[in-house]
Amino acid sequence: MNRYPSLTRRALTLTALAAALAACTTVGPNYHVPDQAAVKRPEANAPFLGAAEKSYTSDPLPADWWHLYQDPVLDGLIAKAFSANADLRVAAANLQRAHAVLEEVEEKKRPEVEIAAAPQYGRIAGASLGIPEEIPAGGLYEADIKVAYQVDMWGRIRRAIEAVQADQDAAQAASDLAHVTVAADTTRAYADACSAGYQLKVAQASVDLQQRFAKLTAERVQGGRGIAIDNSRAQAQLDQLRANLPPLAARQRTALYRLAVLTGEVPSRFPAEVAKCATPPRVASAIPVGDGAALLRRRPDVRQAERQLAGATARIGVATAELYPNVSLGASFGGVGFIKDAGAVNTWKFSVGPLISWNLPSTSSARVHIREANASSAGALARFDAVVLNALRETESALTVYARELDRNAALRAAREQSALAARQTAKLYQFGRTDFLAALDADRTLASAESVLAASDAQLAMDQAQLFLALGGGWENTRPAHGEGHGAATGGGPTAHGVEHGVAAVGTHGSHAPQ
Repeated sequence: MNRYPSLTRRALTLTALAAALAACTTVGPNYHVPDQAAVKRPEANAPFLGAAEKSYTSDPLPADWWHLYQDPVLDGLIAKAFSANADLRVAAANLQRAHAVLEEVEEKKRPEVEIAAAPQYGRIAGASLGIPEEIPAGGLYEADIKVAYQVDMWGRIRRAIEAVQADQDAAQAASDLAHVTVAADTTRAYADACSAGYQLKVAQASVDLQQRFAKLTAERVQGGRGIAIDNSRAQAQLDQLRANLPPLAARQRTALYRLAVLTGEVPSRFPAEVAKCATPPRVASAIPVGDGAALLRRRPDVRQAERQLAGATARIGVATAELYPNVSLGASFGGVGFIKDAGAVNTWKFSVGPLISWNLPSTSSARVHIREANASSAGALARFDAVVLNALRETESALTVYARELDRNAALRAAREQSALAARQTAKLYQFGRTDFLAALDADRTLASAESVLAASDAQLAMDQAQLFLALGGGWENTRPAHGEGHGAATGGGPTAHGVEHGVAAVGTHGSHAPQ
């Protein structure tokens, strides 16, 4: 009876030794951001070229950048979108799935325990036991407790966990990116609705002005101081200005529909207060944009691409482990016999031992898998570089477009003022017969065009600002209580130092490169 505890102790000792051995060997490359990656270039982390304009500052971008508009309606819309947007719910579900996959993979590093019991009534054939006599029928049983543990001698499980951890981080980055997009899209839809309302207001003012001019022209024709063609020209101008109203009304309504869907409502339940808005939202002060390093740390798509690179690198180790044997330890303890003899010494059984499997002929397929994993890692690095460069391009472009539209807007505003002055002066001259009808009509047409173009520029400025904030990639930082509580840890010289927040600079300290 004393031998069973001794065997149990031996099995536990063997398991502990195997676990210690497994902790010392991890094949495949340890991950770090490659030195040749675009994110490590000094130019990528430098101040933006476009930020030298007076409309920008180098201050860090606030996490909740929409507060810069100082617009409570916009604040409320974004808060509602964050709580009800369907795309954010999809991103949250994908993140939950990534968590579940990680838990599933982490289970592989724990022992598996199986308990089975099979009581039954019947008779055992004596011949099967080498007994010539008939064995009487009775209650039979068989019960087992089995414990199996896969010894991760080559780090296959650890690399798989590392890869899935990177996938989870990438899913979190995708969720953050969805928040950035929803915040920017909500701002753009709000700006579009208000801008369309403003343009409608300007267009209606032009119509009203032309109506007064057409009325004055009709009175002059009736008084014999004009000809019929003057009346027709004035009415044609009026009809042309009226034709500008329906497209603007349609644009306003479609923007309201977008806004409703972004905030989780059906299109018909758009916010009534926005339908009355006729002032485009705009940040009046200089916009804080930071620099390239801050941008690359902040943008979730950059972090997502970096985490995908980390996962692809870890999967090289998973493929490399296929070159080596799989080792599993197993132990079972149980009993079998007649139920009436249950517990008797001669009914107990046990087994302890390793299971080693190594498919030598399949090493060629393992090497193919290694080449595939290396190619995937190279592709992930190329995608990472592309995302980094595109993030910088988008931001520089948005900075330039907004600054130049500000210049254009200022010139258009000056032109509108001069057109308004000319129209007033011409109207007085025409009223007293000092100028002809065509001059007055042309002055009014020029003013209406200047008003329309300036209103369109004001609307474009609002859209350009929202596009700039989208390019800067902020807005996700306060959407979860403790961002970055992942499995990765950045270390010195890793991605954090070179523009990628939450990157894993080195995972595992005992990895080695296996034959490939």
